This record gives sequence, structure tokens and C-alpha cells, in this order.
Amino acid sequence: MPENWYKSRGYLHFDRPINQAAARKIVSDPKAVAQHAFYPFIRYVVQTQKVFFDKSIGTVVKKPPKKRPISYAAHVDSHIYSYYCERLNQAYEDHLATARWSSAVLAFRALGKSNIEYARDAFLDIAERESCCVIAIDIKGFFDNLDHAHLKNSWQALLSTQQLPDDHYAVYRSLTRYSFVCRDQAYESLGLSKNNPKQGRKRICEPHEFRAKVRDGGLIETNKDKKGIPQGSPISALLSNVYMMGFDEEIHTYVQTCGGAYYRYCDDVLLVVPLKEETDAKAFIECRVDAIGLEIQATKTEICKFTRSAKGLRTNRPLQYLGFVFDGANIYLRSSSLARYQDRVNRGIWLAEKCMKKVNAKRVARGQLPRSMFLKKLYKQYSYLGRRNFISYGYRAAKIMESSSIKKQLKPQWNKLRERIADAQNE
Repeated sequence: MPENWYKSRGYLHFDRPINQAAARKIVSDPKAVAQHAFYPFIRYVVQTQKVFFDKSIGTVVKKPPKKRPISYAAHVDSHIYSYYCERLNQAYEDHLATARWSSAVLAFRALGKSNIEYARDAFLDIAERESCCVIAIDIKGFFDNLDHAHLKNSWQALLSTQQLPDDHYAVYRSLTRYSFVCRDQAYESLGLSKNNPKQGRKRICEPHEFRAKVRDGGLIETNKDKKGIPQGSPISALLSNVYMMGFDEEIHTYVQTCGGAYYRYCDDVLLVVPLKEETDAKAFIECRVDAIGLEIQATKTEICKFTRSAKGLRTNRPLQYLGFVFDGANIYLRSSSLARYQDRVNRGIWLAEKCMKKVNAKRVARGQLPRSMFLKKLYKQYSYLGRRNFISYGYRAAKIMESSSIKKQLKPQWNKLRERIADAQNE
């Protein structure tokens, strides 16, 4: 019978991959876990290009890219994290089974729903009210700012213990006093190619090389702050929910007493309260976020007031939530999502055009006729003909949300794509 915590990982790290039997022997022995020496994480930075459509100039504008550090653990370490994640998740779900606020926690749970359904449910809740105030907040640098003492207390509360068992404490300490090595620096120091580091290797380096070139070479950095856990480990997502247990209960209790609703998707928090509760609710959420050592990203806070009239439900400003926009009557895809899609289309066609010209230069040199652009891949990536792309996601959202407005947003994209391809072929 397969064990959900075990996953074979093919990436290179400071240790070798191990089979399921060997992993089980380690993870199921609390004493072995308590004494385990965790390797440093390997870290790299993911850059996300932010774009938006500027109506004043009628074009897509790029923002400075957002940088997000991702850390991945050694093979044995990953199995330990996955095993303890499974155990803690069971305890967490058992706890939620008796908690009145269970339905408020949306992210990192096996609920059989996507952000499409979560956004739809929130919008339907708002639409059924005569009036309400919606407060949407985003927590700044969520994983990087989780307070270690609060995390430990929450972990202990979940286990119903006054002190973490030695094995749990070892896992906790490895994630709070974690160390990491920048991937590019490690590859350079060890003479590995950044593009093809494997070359038959099973691990990045042998133990003596690790000691001499990585540890003694000063490549290891340690988190000395009293906050932050690495984003990317198999247990980090679950721990973010464990961290927020007390917060979730307090916010849910508050909104219930005033006839509102509460939804949290990781660090995206949504409160739906009566209009008269706006000031108190905003002050309460700010106070509770501060109490758990976190900070609200003020520039992303949205306060939307929905009121009903003879013309239906209207709002002073559309609500943006989980990639969608709700104005009281219609649901849309965010304009920035469409702009980002269009930017990807332009880059994809540009690459296809370069590839076409390179291939045709060789064909002409051989006395062959030039060929047209490779279209199958472009249509698969950027149109409704593909099964897993932005357009197919949008149409799925339109169906689930019964939104004709999303369909209207998507309909012109097919002609735009074909026109852009035609322009590239004629250049």
C-alpha cells in the first residue's frame, strides 16, 4: 500500500536519494529523527514578472519583477518533513472537525476545490446580502515573518502538549534555525554546470567536498532571526495553517457575532461584515495580525461597500479576490491576469518566430523551401485548443461561476492570437 508521505525526488542535493524502505526506517523512529543532522537547504530565486494594462496609454506595462526565494531540502530531510507533515495534517484536520471555523480555512487542504470555487463561494455570500462591507487584506512577507515562539506554541497546542517531543522539536528547530546554500554559488564552487549539473551524479558532492568547499568555504548561511521559515519545504504550507489556528478562531468568532463571514486563503484574508462594523472590523483585524507578529501590507488592503438598490447590488469599488473581480453584478478575470497572458503570448510568438527564421535559414542553405511557423505548440499553450493554459482555465472558471462576462473577456483572445501569429509570419 503506497504511503502518501514518500515521494521519490530526482533533483541533486548534498545527499543521495533513498528508497521507501530506507526512508520509512528513519522517519518512523522518533529517536533517529531527534538525532538527525539536517543538511542546509539549497536556495534559488524565482522572479515573477508583474504586468498591468495602462488604460491611459493603451498598452501593457511591466512592473519591476517580484523576487521570491525558494528552498528545497535534502532527500532524507524531505522525507522527514513529509512524514511529519502527514502526521500533523491529520491532527490539524481532526482539530478542524470540531471547530466552527473549519470552513474559513481554504488553502493547503484536501477539500476538492480550487480557487475558482473559493472565489465563487465568497461572491455568492456577498450577493445574497442586502448590504455589507468587505475588507480584503494581504499579510506582508508571510512565510518570512512567522514568529518562532508563536509557531512553537501553536504546534504544541495542536499536539495538546506543554512541550514538543524531541523528534518534533528537531523538525521545528531545523525549520526555524534553518541554514541554506545559494544554488548558483554551490555549483560554481563545486565546478558544476548550472544548466546541466547532473552528468551522471547522484548527489552534488561527496561528504569531504561538502566539508571543504561548502561548509569551510563559507557558503552556508543561517537564519539567526526569531522569525521566518523556508518557503518550499514539504511541511511549510501546513505549518502556516497551524500558525494561524488561534487567529482563525478569533476572527471567525468576531465576524459571527456581528453576522458576517470570514475566509482565509494562506495570507489572503477576507472579512464580510455589516456596513456599520467597518471601522471596528478593520481595527480588530489589524490588532489581531499585529498580535501574532505579522504585518498587513497596507497598499493591498481593499475596503469594498456593497449596497442593494432597485438596480441590484452595487459597490463603490470592485472586489478583487483570488484572481477574480466582483462588482456586485458580474464576475471578471483580473485585467492584470489578461495583461500577463498577453505578455506571455507575445514572448512565445517572438521565440517561435526566431526559431522559424533559424530553421528556414538552414533550409534555404540546403536548397529547400522555407516552412511556416510551428503553430501546434502555440495553439496548445495560448488558446482554447490547449487543455492546461490560461484560456482553458478562464473558460472553466466561466462555467463554474456561470459568468458570461468572463466569456466576453476571453472571446477576443483567439482572433488576437491569430493576428499576432500572422504578423510574425509576414515580418
